[in-house]
Amino acid sequence: MGMDYVMGVDAGSTYTKGVLMNEDREIVALDVTLTGANINNAAETIRRKLLEKSGIKETDVKLVVGTGYGRYIIRFGNIQVTEISCHARGAHYLFPNTRTVLDIGGQDMKVIKVNERGDVVDFVMNDKCAAGTGRFVETIIKSFGLNFKDANDLALKSRRGIALSSTCTVFAQTEAMEHLAIGDAIEDIMYGVFKSVITRAVGLITRVGLTPELTFTGGLSLNPIAVKILETMLKTKVNHSDMTMFAGAIGAALYGVEKLETEKYIG
Repeated sequence: MGMDYVMGVDAGSTYTKGVLMNEDREIVALDVTLTGANINNAAETIRRKLLEKSGIKETDVKLVVGTGYGRYIIRFGNIQVTEISCHARGAHYLFPNTRTVLDIGGQDMKVIKVNERGDVVDFVMNDKCAAGTGRFVETIIKSFGLNFKDANDLALKSRRGIALSSTCTVFAQTEAMEHLAIGDAIEDIMYGVFKSVITRAVGLITRVGLTPELTFTGGLSLNPIAVKILETMLKTKVNHSDMTMFAGAIGAALYGVEKLETEKYIG
């Protein structure tokens, strides 16, 4: 018999991520695309790219598990699992000693406590305001004509970070512009933008309690300045890699593998 495969698709508000995993829990392909206005189109793009990259036949993909903001919109998804469960499982897969997960996505922020198996023990979310999200950072840096890489590189050169007091994205954007107008260095302003989000993250972590190891997932985890600020504020090492933005999709795929195993056992 040939190898069976599962696909995990994390349909986020900003990016859609996908992972193709075999029945031995090995990742064979992954990809990411902008979600845009049509979640299902983004998911279809991910499916096509994963099959092309891996050379796997569509008939060998036995299960597609959707997670994230748009998980119920994915037409070819077989089952749906919450992003909290998937990020927990995905972070644990990448860093097996993970006991606390911080995920900062485009529209929300969450802190998840997990056990030694990667199961959710407790969690807390901030999904009421954009101020604690990747969208907050993106909105402000775009108003300066910058992308994430530019803003990150500038913030790493900061000598004295500017504190942004506004919790509303619109007011914070205006406040950042005012700092520029009075002559504050753009490096310090960009540092302040990232620190504003991380400060809110630390508040959430404090609410649920920090148990090492801490793994940082979501797109913001790809920014070294965000990791640096987080480690400085918490005085602890933070797990992160170029794979952590795929944690949700990895977790979804892992749930798919478990379901296949259960069905084979029952069958």
